[in-house]
Amino acid sequence: MTRQIVPVLMYHHVHPGGGMITTTPEHFEDQLRWLSRQGYHTLSTTEFTHFLNHGQAPSKAVLLTFDDGYLDNWVYAAPLLRRYGMRATVFIVTGWIGDGPQRPCLSDGASLPETPDHHECERRIAHGAADEVMLRWSEIGTLIEQGVMEFHTHTHTHTRWDKQAVDKNAHMHEELSQSRQTLVQRLGSVSDHLCWPQGYFDPDYVRIAQELGFKYLYTTRAFGRNRPGMDPASIFRFAVRDTTGASLGRRVQVAGSPVLAPPFNAWKRWKKSQHYKD
Repeated sequence: MTRQIVPVLMYHHVHPGGGMITTTPEHFEDQLRWLSRQGYHTLSTTEFTHFLNHGQAPSKAVLLTFDDGYLDNWVYAAPLLRRYGMRATVFIVTGWIGDGPQRPCLSDGASLPETPDHHECERRIAHGAADEVMLRWSEIGTLIEQGVMEFHTHTHTHTRWDKQAVDKNAHMHEELSQSRQTLVQRLGSVSDHLCWPQGYFDPDYVRIAQELGFKYLYTTRAFGRNRPGMDPASIFRFAVRDTTGASLGRRVQVAGSPVLAPPFNAWKRWKKSQHYKD
């Protein structure tokens, strides 16, 4: 069995200004440029699952993921991915995606739509204006046709039911069922890949997801190794900061090294535990 490790990178926003869980287009392009020059292959989820199950992948491989499905993924991220011949996986909150015509993007040479920061996106979604900040089904369809992005579930409403005075398991079952049904209606199929909202999951949630047909479950746990034979219910991802390609490159190289990754992850887990003790 191969000792190879495939790092999974987690993004949310790509738009000017940077900020909370946001990478500027300049830094995102620099990161893609670094990956391209170093010979990295951006995997599809089919290629990634083949690696997990059979241990076969290009020697330099990463999986790029985006959470939620924001408009800026269409406006800025997708054109840059196309420019460098790369692809990404997007986990969409299906209840936030609406209908309407495609909007301009970076490669169109037209006036670009507003892409607010993360807090403003949250505010508009909460006030019923999700269409102003989220992808549309028409844009998703085009991105799939272009082969630049693929789409999987991030639940239907992105709600932390464990924090509500309700039966969290029943609500999560409904969340995942609604999301599956929406993806089948809109895209013709649904995969067995799922990303947890806000990174929260527990054994009950894992059981529910698996009963509904989800197998590959993506976390926000950063300090672990994605390798053949691992538990597919706990896929590790690390958040990409608003930083240069060289800086991201160092993190990718450490995460993908069978020699460096174990001590690095152990040190980071220890450091995190000390922080919570203080």
